[in-house]
Amino acid sequence: MQDFEKLGVFYLGREYDLAASAIKPEPLLYDAKDLTTHAVCVGMTGSGKTGLCISLLEEAAIDGIPSLVIDPKGDMGNLLLAFPGLAAQEFEPWVDPGEAQRKGKSVPEFARDTAALWSKGLAQWDQDGARIERFRSSVDVAIYTPGSSAGLPITVLRSFDPPAPEVMDDAEARSEKIQTAVGGLLALVGIDADSIKSREAILLSNLLSAAWQAGTGLALTDIVRQVQSPPFDKLGVLDLESFYPAKDRAQLAMSINALLASPDFAPWLAGEALDVQRLLWTHEGKPRISILSIAHLTDAQRMSFVTVLLGEVVAWMRRQSGTGSLRAILYMDEIFGYFPPTAEQPSKRPMLTLLKQARAFGLGVV
Repeated sequence: MQDFEKLGVFYLGREYDLAASAIKPEPLLYDAKDLTTHAVCVGMTGSGKTGLCISLLEEAAIDGIPSLVIDPKGDMGNLLLAFPGLAAQEFEPWVDPGEAQRKGKSVPEFARDTAALWSKGLAQWDQDGARIERFRSSVDVAIYTPGSSAGLPITVLRSFDPPAPEVMDDAEARSEKIQTAVGGLLALVGIDADSIKSREAILLSNLLSAAWQAGTGLALTDIVRQVQSPPFDKLGVLDLESFYPAKDRAQLAMSINALLASPDFAPWLAGEALDVQRLLWTHEGKPRISILSIAHLTDAQRMSFVTVLLGEVVAWMRRQSGTGSLRAILYMDEIFGYFPPTAEQPSKRPMLTLLKQARAFGLGVV
């Protein structure tokens, strides 16, 4: 087996000779710190984009680098399918009986053949069960499912608590945090709001700002009440009634209240609160790969969750010390719709901030 176990170096396979259409013997090694300038993987459907990125995440984990994985399609759970023994018994629980039947094999036979196929394939790329075990022992892998109990439940809507002092003391960072929180909430109720022109966004932003300046957070129930009776009587230079009449504010309050009243919304309030630090490291300090699976959500729910999550990542990033090495990876499998070239989706602003500033904090965006 070739020696590619070097800290800060990711093994991605072997180099390819385009002229000879042949694989070279030299390993393809990738410098981990290059990811601090971010990466995008582009290719046709089925060309291996996700497979390549899974390799990146596994290599990072072996080096003790955690990853936060946004999974809109439900593919990234494959990171948990790591079987160091490469034995038929490990594969058997995951065998599709229908596929085995179509191949004219029993489930145990199909599992045995699959294990042999994996062993042979890995050996061709100078990998074995010991390296799989090294991956498994280096990192904790967890799947979170917002709005569902299928995986580990997680909530971003139990309360809108004040951010850390570092964010509160920075006017730009505080404004951005408010905008992502408000954008996520409005996306969830189906309101496509511009943070500069939308009355809904301006009102909610001022409500959050007033609460945070007072050192308190707002639960959704508080927001419903304060939309109807805000703790201020002016927005800008206009009185509240001229800018946003009570009858119009009542419609916004009804939209948010409808979420709270819906039985389908209850799972959104269940589970642990979103904490980026805990998603990246366990309480004992072990690095994690936290997969945020959102395939089961509606488009509006996905946009809401991703927007709030990215806002929390930005806030977490600002609390870190600067570094030139790779500290963590934020990976999103399928960016389509969340980072459009012209439209101003709620998720776009925090993603732009990460692309501009995350390098200084050792956070790689892939």
